Amino acid sequence: MTTNTTITPELLDQLLANYEKPEDLTGADGLFKQLKKALIERALGAELSEHLGYEKGDPAGRGSGNSRNGTSAKTVLTDDGEIDIAVPRDRAGSFEPLLIAKGQTRFDGFDDKILSLYARGMTVREIQGHLAELYGTEVSPDLISRVTDAVLDEVREWQTRPLDPVYPVVFFDALRVKIRDEGMVRNKAVYVALALNPDGEKEVLGLWIEQTEGAKFWLKVINDLKTRGVNDILIAVVDGLKGFPEAIASVYPQTVVQTCIVHLIRNSLAFVAWKDRKAILPAIKAIYRAENADMALVRLEEFEDEWGKRYPAIGQAWRRAWEHVVPFFAFAPGVRKMIYTTNAVEALHRSLRKIIKTRGSFPNDDAALKLLYLAIRNAGLRWRRGVEWTAAMGQFAIQFGSRFPGSAR
Repeated sequence: MTTNTTITPELLDQLLANYEKPEDLTGADGLFKQLKKALIERALGAELSEHLGYEKGDPAGRGSGNSRNGTSAKTVLTDDGEIDIAVPRDRAGSFEPLLIAKGQTRFDGFDDKILSLYARGMTVREIQGHLAELYGTEVSPDLISRVTDAVLDEVREWQTRPLDPVYPVVFFDALRVKIRDEGMVRNKAVYVALALNPDGEKEVLGLWIEQTEGAKFWLKVINDLKTRGVNDILIAVVDGLKGFPEAIASVYPQTVVQTCIVHLIRNSLAFVAWKDRKAILPAIKAIYRAENADMALVRLEEFEDEWGKRYPAIGQAWRRAWEHVVPFFAFAPGVRKMIYTTNAVEALHRSLRKIIKTRGSFPNDDAALKLLYLAIRNAGLRWRRGVEWTAAMGQFAIQFGSRFPGSAR
């Protein structure tokens, strides 16, 4: 049933007749809370009338076999704090309210408030204090835990959901999180696969937790993607993990593996004395900013001529990874940056680190998954398609032919 109701100025004037200060509206006994209580009780009364088939006081109800039977008191938690409401009853006991179901003690939206606070990285104790301060409501730690634990079913469903058959680009990376395990706090790797789908939209394909970051576990992750329906990945951007390209090739033999240049630069600078970093960085940038792969190799040789004796490990590292450094040169400069760097997943990690840094450690893997999933779900609402994707689509269609879904559009 759709009702178009206009709140007239006269009605507003009547409601605000005694308004003097903001607390008269938003305070513990303010108008907002009174209106919510009145509207809830009126709606429940309308539900009972619908259930009985007649309005209160209507003679048509006589001899119907069921009738109103007073009310029962109930306290519900809402965004305005606790509200005491009178829930109507029927003599047959067959009335099942829809607005606030039997056994329900929290109004729609209150659980979302708890989850929103949890997704910001707040602990159970902090959420409890925040709700008490904001709404004057004492919420037990058990209630908060039950609300957040209910998310685990959603996490498991999300983690096993079917995926698209083809993803043009998938960024693979890992985030370190402190998790209590067998009585000890350990640094565990949370593996993240962030994809760009054929429409250029970001999508986190999944989260996986393991003790250490390694190629064996990545093989498990990639097999999981295959099981969930991913038949092809055009480009996989990785962080230089030894054995990772082989793990990808064993499942997706046609996939182009691109080493993340940001990781390679970061690892290169680890060899460099602090006083030399400012001078050496332009020489490294000249390698991946070259016009093409051949010129990049020339720039690498120039780098080795200038810095090779002092820092031989840098040139050696780039040469070992060279096969997976150069694939992005097949694309125009405007598209290359999107491919050769895991900036997209690094940005996601930055937002996640902000959330988890105040937590210290998590009691178990599930607690970490809950928070990270909720944070990703919130982040997803803000993601937008990159402006460079239109150009990328055309180049992917040329480079990969029928393997790129957009080539058929």
